[in-house]
Amino acid sequence: MVSRRIALLSPVNALGLLFISEQASAGSQTEEPLVDAVRGALSAAIAQQAPPVPDFASAEDSQRYQRWLASVGERLKRQKPQGVVRQEFLQTIWYESRRAGLAPALVLGLIQVESNFRKYAISPVGARGYMQVMPFWTRTLGDGDASRLFHMQTNLRFGCVILRHYLDREKGDLFMALGRYNGSRGKPAYPQAVLGAKSQWEV
Repeated sequence: MVSRRIALLSPVNALGLLFISEQASAGSQTEEPLVDAVRGALSAAIAQQAPPVPDFASAEDSQRYQRWLASVGERLKRQKPQGVVRQEFLQTIWYESRRAGLAPALVLGLIQVESNFRKYAISPVGARGYMQVMPFWTRTLGDGDASRLFHMQTNLRFGCVILRHYLDREKGDLFMALGRYNGSRGKPAYPQAVLGAKSQWEV
């Protein structure tokens, strides 16, 4: 895992809802060689089944998480009406985004644009789940079982690690990394949509 944090770009509201529809919108992530740290992070996700439990260094950190959970949870009720499902989803978002050095609001914005929070979304090119991960990522780890990408933590781990991988490849340029994630590198529509959606999930 790469723990380096980056300064995220300012949110752009224009075109924020452009990609949100009943059809999943993922483009074409590119199959490429993976460094050992990325491969290890993805392999670990496949082996885990239960939602991760956040660990806090202080009571203040725990309280900050609880405030975030309450605020974002309230906004997510329409997409995730069941309380337990919503809490496990957000708990996993918090854990996986921070593990990858990403802002939770960025990950939520990307999910909103990619799948509109639908666990079993499949795009026209075969990308799957919340973060619309392409099946070839499971092939790089061995068995190639694409159904694993419908498992919540596996999908969120893959999506966060892949975005972190692209950020590192683009030397911290979020605009270019988002384009690479979607298969539209250098074009503004997708990064603008994600950053516009991100602004809705900031606390």
